[in-house]
Amino acid sequence: MYELRGVTKQYRRGKETVHALAGVDLTIPDGDRLVIQGPTGGGKSTLLQMLGGLDRPTSGSVELDGTDLAKLSEAKLTKVRSESIGFVFQSFNLIPTLNAQENVETALVPLGIKAAERRERAAEALKSVGLDERLTHLPSEMSGGQQQRVAIARALVKQPKALLADEPTGNLDESMRDEIMDVLETMWKEHGLTFIMVTHDSAIAKKAPRVATIRKGTITVTEKA
Repeated sequence: MYELRGVTKQYRRGKETVHALAGVDLTIPDGDRLVIQGPTGGGKSTLLQMLGGLDRPTSGSVELDGTDLAKLSEAKLTKVRSESIGFVFQSFNLIPTLNAQENVETALVPLGIKAAERRERAAEALKSVGLDERLTHLPSEMSGGQQQRVAIARALVKQPKALLADEPTGNLDESMRDEIMDVLETMWKEHGLTFIMVTHDSAIAKKAPRVATIRKGTITVTEKA
């Protein structure tokens, strides 16, 4: 479970101080599916970075299962990210010179898993997202939707506790958007993940059980009946 208390984030933009987050309190239970929405510059991606341990708050606490990510050393924070948190980004972030299976395997290298098991787990993860016939294809040989499926497989192959997605359908057309959302929702249900997603797409937000709206660094959570 995530527990955020009094989380602020400030940074300088020229002579101006930007308050990206202004005292955010938020509880995200295990297995929750939360969509984060809000205007550009409102703090959506900043909040996701806090949840993923990719950035530290100016003040406040960001706890994952009772551990305050903001207080961990960089080495321990890297370990938490490697073991417990999967990331999916808008731009896929695949390594262009590696094939699909090799890209997925990269998530297992920091865990010290042996090569044979890495290959087996990567192949199984790709099969779970419908890409078992694309193991040896390079990113350039796949569509945008297929590349995002590889990215999802890479995020899930390490069996994380939380899956964080930042505009994962932003580079896809409507049909591919629906396809990727079907994959993500299936993975959420099958793996019992805590699934947190930033999106500007209102059609996606309408289907989410909980929506957190951020405006000017403050947050409002709406729960569907």
